[in-house]
Amino acid sequence: MGRGMAADKRRQILIVPDEQALAETAAERLLARIAQTMGRAAVCLTGGSGPKRLYELLALEPYRGRVPWNRVHWFMGDDRLVPQDHVLHNMGMARRSFLDRVPAPPGNVHSIPTEASSPDAAARLYEAELKAFYGSDRPGAGGPLFDLVLMGVGNDGHTASLFPHSTALDENERWVVGVDKAGHEPFVPRVTLTFPTLASTREMLFLVSGHEKRDIMRRVLAAEDLPANRAHSDGDLVWLIDRAAAPEQRDAS
Repeated sequence: MGRGMAADKRRQILIVPDEQALAETAAERLLARIAQTMGRAAVCLTGGSGPKRLYELLALEPYRGRVPWNRVHWFMGDDRLVPQDHVLHNMGMARRSFLDRVPAPPGNVHSIPTEASSPDAAARLYEAELKAFYGSDRPGAGGPLFDLVLMGVGNDGHTASLFPHSTALDENERWVVGVDKAGHEPFVPRVTLTFPTLASTREMLFLVSGHEKRDIMRRVLAAEDLPANRAHSDGDLVWLIDRAAAPEQRDAS
């Protein structure tokens, strides 16, 4: 895994008409990344409302039939320390939306252990699982960890559970860290992958939709120092945005 090796790469901005087009475009990009590897593939999912339509599409034809479920492993970029059946649980949402509705082997779904005694304990367990999957605890020893990392952006500029002014923004040694106090609602403890871990991917794909994201996208594209702007990728870095979230759009008067 790199430590900012590709931070200077220019990001690609793709604007699509609406949320449905965003989900379909994301699904095609996900399938393309999986198709590029002959062995196992690894996808890091994201929570929130942004990817939900994408997840629902993956459970439906024609996408369902195009995913080689047996060789794809699914991880989560961050999660909240709540039970898996709780509405706020990110992997729980992904399970309900598609993973429990498709022939994904249970061993291929790698949930953050949110039942652990503390955020740090959960983080260390998940870090150990990532290292075991990767086959090394040395970053960069075997190429990218992930084939695709999905990301979102909050209205305060956070991404995953990496919040403004958090010490986790500068973490370069740990693969996963606990977040005792979230910087944004809901204020529950969390666990998050760090920037170097998220960067270890062939493609990082931000999904941003809706009018309510227009202001934060204006700030992102103005290069404001936000956690989402600190995210980088050792591979491609793509921001997929629908027209409602694009800052150059204006409300009709």
